[in-house]
Amino acid sequence: MTKKALIAALLLSAALAGCTRGPDYTRPLMDDPQHYREATAPGESIADLPWWELFGDPVLHDLIETALENNRDLRAALASIDEAAAHLGIARADLYPRVNYGAGGNLSGSVTPDGNSTSSDASILLSASWQLDLWGRFRRANEASLQQLLASEESYRGVTISLVAAVASTYLLLRDLDNRLEISRKTVDTRKENLDLIQARFQGGSVSEVDLNQAQIQLAQAEASVQVFLRSRRQTENALSLLLGQPPTAIERGLPLAGQPVPPKLPAGLPSELLVRRPDVLAAEHQLHAQTARIGVAEALKYPQFNLSADLGASFAAVTAGFADLGAQILGPLFNSGENQHRVDAEIARTQQLLNRYEQTVLNAYREVENALVAVRTYREEVQARNRQMEAAQNAANLAWVRYDNGVTSYLEILETQRSLFNSQLAASEARQLELNSIVELYRALGGGWTGPSIARPGRAPSPFP
Repeated sequence: MTKKALIAALLLSAALAGCTRGPDYTRPLMDDPQHYREATAPGESIADLPWWELFGDPVLHDLIETALENNRDLRAALASIDEAAAHLGIARADLYPRVNYGAGGNLSGSVTPDGNSTSSDASILLSASWQLDLWGRFRRANEASLQQLLASEESYRGVTISLVAAVASTYLLLRDLDNRLEISRKTVDTRKENLDLIQARFQGGSVSEVDLNQAQIQLAQAEASVQVFLRSRRQTENALSLLLGQPPTAIERGLPLAGQPVPPKLPAGLPSELLVRRPDVLAAEHQLHAQTARIGVAEALKYPQFNLSADLGASFAAVTAGFADLGAQILGPLFNSGENQHRVDAEIARTQQLLNRYEQTVLNAYREVENALVAVRTYREEVQARNRQMEAAQNAANLAWVRYDNGVTSYLEILETQRSLFNSQLAASEARQLELNSIVELYRALGGGWTGPSIARPGRAPSPFP
């Protein structure tokens, strides 16, 4: 390359850096709330805690780790990252020259009066081509692919956090069903004793058959509840097995529902932190960034393309000869009925769609956190109220038997107090489970689960493809 050609190439390279078409991405401005409506405890957000520090049940830890290792949805999300990385590699390849090779040969023969004659020739070819990225078309495509890769990684994080929350919530529901099943079985035992007592009194003529029938009804209701909770418990085990990436199987149990730890304080941090923490918000922003870059790709198609090419080769026949061919080509649109501008308009419209989706995702993130915060507070207060109700119902049931034995009241009062006791016990168990689940939901809504930007990936399953 001559000195003049080298200087020209350097000047051209410098000029290319400032010719990128399309708008540069900036994060959309939104009226972000300065604080949550629901009062929160001061301090660092609980989302800063890794999940293994939030959940205190060792069995739950093992279940979550199994799910992170085997869950098929998580593996699919991981494969999506690999796909996006491959597309990024394709986009980057357009930034560099392409080099191809070729070879050919020919052998011919003929029969003449003087005898047979043959001739042969061969050739080899090495060709190179490079489309100069004058208007940043390939750079914008590379930018879009990179942002799409980042969006895939955030989507993977979102699936991971959702999986952790789903395993925790399903496990807590399972422990609640265990508890309610135990309550139902104890109620069946109590009502069998009551029925035996009423049966003896009926045979002795001290109570009517109506009282006997009412005791039988009460027992049958409790027995039916046992079957309801047995069914629900088995189905919940099956649902949890699916999250674990396993066929339906029995699930190991750890701490009872009442023994599950509840953090005394649940700070949520600032609303603005959701924009840089929640995977769905970050994924939506990367997708918007990628789509903004595609406007530049479409814009670049409105301008001429400059191609360089070179062919080097040699032919082998009677005489060996080499050849070289250098060329340049400029190709640009002259008239296409506005097709290229319509292409730009379409990309702008798609960008507007993703802008609105991003803003909707942010608003939904605020909503989910607010809902989780109010759920944590109200379920905590509801648990306290349910426990007071259960204690009062137990006392009322005890007093009702004393009153009934002394002939002060009818058996209907016993039926009513026992029904209230049973319902209050079941409600107290469910409220406790919902309180724990509200903490899980707050943790998920805040984008918790991981410390730092790195992604903890599970082990990959062997691929069936080469």
